[in-house]
Amino acid sequence: VQLQASGGGLVQPGGSLRLSCAASGDTFSNYAVGWFRLAPGKEREFVAASRRNSGATYYANSVKGRFTISRDNAQNTVYLQLNSLKPEDTAVYYCAVKSGHPIMSTMMTGDKYDFWGQGTQVTVSS
Repeated sequence: VQLQASGGGLVQPGGSLRLSCAASGDTFSNYAVGWFRLAPGKEREFVAASRRNSGATYYANSVKGRFTISRDNAQNTVYLQLNSLKPEDTAVYYCAVKSGHPIMSTMMTGDKYDFWGQGTQVTVSS
């Protein structure tokens, strides 16, 4: 499966963005999906994840209540809605997929994912 992330940009603090991750070669319904981010000088960080069947979602504490992960099976696209953005949210955001039915701890671990998209830059600055 190939993943294409888009929707990043420059936004002021308090603003919103919606990131998209489109899949080709397979359908998202076959995978758990995760979003991760990488900021300069920091390690890759888990952001959010969605189970393949139950639709259960998980979020990092730093984004809980502000970010929302969702799926559109008809469009074969996964979204990450980013609200109330803060400067510390500045990073390159990546989507990734994991086959099977991983447990929550696995879904929060980037090294466990099978395929990755190329990333989209989010910059929060006034």
